[in-house]
Amino acid sequence: MSVASKPTPIRIDFVSDVSCPWCAIGLNALEQAIARVGDKGAVDLHFQPFELNPQMPPEGQDATEHLVQKYGSTPEQLERNREAIRARGAELGFTFGARGRVYNTFDAHRLLHWAALEGHDKERALKHALLRAYFTDGEDVSAHEVLVRVASEAGLDAARAQQILSSDEYVADVRTQERFYTDRGIHSVPAVIINDRHLISGGQPIEVFEQALRQIAAQG
Repeated sequence: MSVASKPTPIRIDFVSDVSCPWCAIGLNALEQAIARVGDKGAVDLHFQPFELNPQMPPEGQDATEHLVQKYGSTPEQLERNREAIRARGAELGFTFGARGRVYNTFDAHRLLHWAALEGHDKERALKHALLRAYFTDGEDVSAHEVLVRVASEAGLDAARAQQILSSDEYVADVRTQERFYTDRGIHSVPAVIINDRHLISGGQPIEVFEQALRQIAAQG
């Protein structure tokens, strides 16, 4: 009597930044799609680094000033965009609060790299904690004291987090991963790469991710 083998998990590389609102939307939609698919498609989810503003100075920049400079948006356009983002987040159970500044996120990515080594559950918990810290609570996710506290809240060792942030540990690893994706044409996020060959760009609705996962799972 033969025993049916379990299907190979669908690998998903979620390329994103913790200061990207559409990444928060995309992640929550993707996770809800994964839950809908359930046992029909086991998923192996990995988070990959991308910096929207790699040249952002340590003190950050006023959010409105930054968006006007980067995209040429008017204050009215920015408010409409923010309202659309708040509404999409609310639909998915994610709260976008007020945030006044944009910050450098490289150290956050270093901690995410470490968290992945500790276990994908820890990485996922830290990713969500960082998104909440920045978008819901408006915190400075470049500040080491904030990062250490958030890491601890996500179930990681605070002393080890501080040790990493006080050193150059994982700098080269994160830079290498960032280049890997930009060299392959990823210049906007979120970028959801399924099994290294299917790309879904942007904070898509749950149904888009669900359909893709069902189709890929059906292909075996």
